[in-house]
Amino acid sequence: MTADLATEKDTADKVAAKGLKGVVAADTTICDVDGAVGKLIYRGYNIHDLAKHSTFEETAYLLFQGELPTPQQLKEFNEILVEHRELEPPILDFLKSLPRDTPSMTALRSAVSMCGVYDPLAEVQTPEANYAKSIRLTAEMTTIVAAIRRVADGKEPIAPRKDLSHAANFMYMLNGEVPSADAEKAMDLILILHAEHSLNASTFAARVIAATLSDLHSAITGAIGALKGPLHGGANTEVLKTLMEVGSVANVKSWIENTRAKKGKFMGFGHAVYQVEDPRAVHLKELSRRLSLETGDPKWYDMSVEMEKVVIATIKKNCNVDFYSASLQHYMHIPGELFTCVFAASRIVGWCAHVLEQLADNKIIRPSSNYIGHGERDYAPMKQR
Repeated sequence: MTADLATEKDTADKVAAKGLKGVVAADTTICDVDGAVGKLIYRGYNIHDLAKHSTFEETAYLLFQGELPTPQQLKEFNEILVEHRELEPPILDFLKSLPRDTPSMTALRSAVSMCGVYDPLAEVQTPEANYAKSIRLTAEMTTIVAAIRRVADGKEPIAPRKDLSHAANFMYMLNGEVPSADAEKAMDLILILHAEHSLNASTFAARVIAATLSDLHSAITGAIGALKGPLHGGANTEVLKTLMEVGSVANVKSWIENTRAKKGKFMGFGHAVYQVEDPRAVHLKELSRRLSLETGDPKWYDMSVEMEKVVIATIKKNCNVDFYSASLQHYMHIPGELFTCVFAASRIVGWCAHVLEQLADNKIIRPSSNYIGHGERDYAPMKQR
């Protein structure tokens, strides 16, 4: 019988790109990431300009529509977002029914799937319906995340307010208090900076699902499943765990030396795309500094600064968007286990924008694989094995 592996001749012209690195899988007008120079562009606009001058609502409109809104367009877009902030009661009941120790991202994934059950346009596949669902999900995500946090703490979810910005309302639903101007700006910035990042794992997952002509809620549920993985969305939670473990500025250097000796990882440093400083990190660092002063608790920021300095000198890798978002969200009283959900509440815009783009010129995504197993073999009956 023939039992040899696939021959060298069979596979000579097939080389698998591990993780699809370097493979161009889609044309897009949504986002450009230039890792060599540390540049991030949303629809032609530099992330530094958006971070300084834009709001989440305006950035969301830009990512959905391709252009910055006029004042009237922004007003109308915001009114639709506000209109859809409240959840259907069965979704809140569902979150309350979950075991108290349910992981936050598991609860979020399930709740978004539930939203598809109650969305009247869930199975309608017109461009208009998919756009309407995208806006509705964007509005609902922060309410879901806040409810997950409140229920986990044994508290009643807080109903959204119509008089607050998207960021301020999110903070209000999380903590029960209208945030300070700096805390509101911090959340707004977190939402802007995490809203989109080209064809990352979760976005690719959403496009793959959408390409089968499944529904939008299924595509977003799949994206959340991808983001849930610690190699994608959980790095900032790990950064906070590190800061908690280090404990003080005085312990930073010895902790880094011990971690390196054990060949451990420095979470929040290095990036799959950026070869230089992550352009998003500088904005989060500044807001972490400002909130450290506002709260009168500089330890977490000071530890982060010292760790950044020593790690860069030690392994020559810059910090990424996850690093300073950890101390920043800690100052905002957001628990570490909720960090990835906050990420998702921002990235919902990028996911939906990519689903809409995929469906506008759709072709099912079906890559090939490089078979390296046995060549064809004769089947041996049980008694001969």
